[in-house]
Amino acid sequence: MVKHIVLYTFKEGVNKEEAVRIVADALEPLVGKIEGLNWMEINQAYQGGMDYALYSEFESREALAAYAVHPLHLEAKEKFFHFLDKRYAADYEY
Repeated sequence: MVKHIVLYTFKEGVNKEEAVRIVADALEPLVGKIEGLNWMEINQAYQGGMDYALYSEFESREALAAYAVHPLHLEAKEKFFHFLDKRYAADYEY
């Protein structure tokens, strides 16, 4: 199993609360539609200088790699990618 954690900031002027809802609505429904994606949650961050956190679990490193280029994931990203400024990610096996 692989845990995938990503922290993001939004560009200046983006309504953070609305943007987090858009991101969550685009990505969370992918669970059950993309093989190997077992869990995903997206929430607004309240400290640490980041705007939101994405936490997800995958069956394997290969499943995470396949998710990154999956057409449903790429389509979902189009709905919010223009909001994003900085991205920090960490993946680890457990």
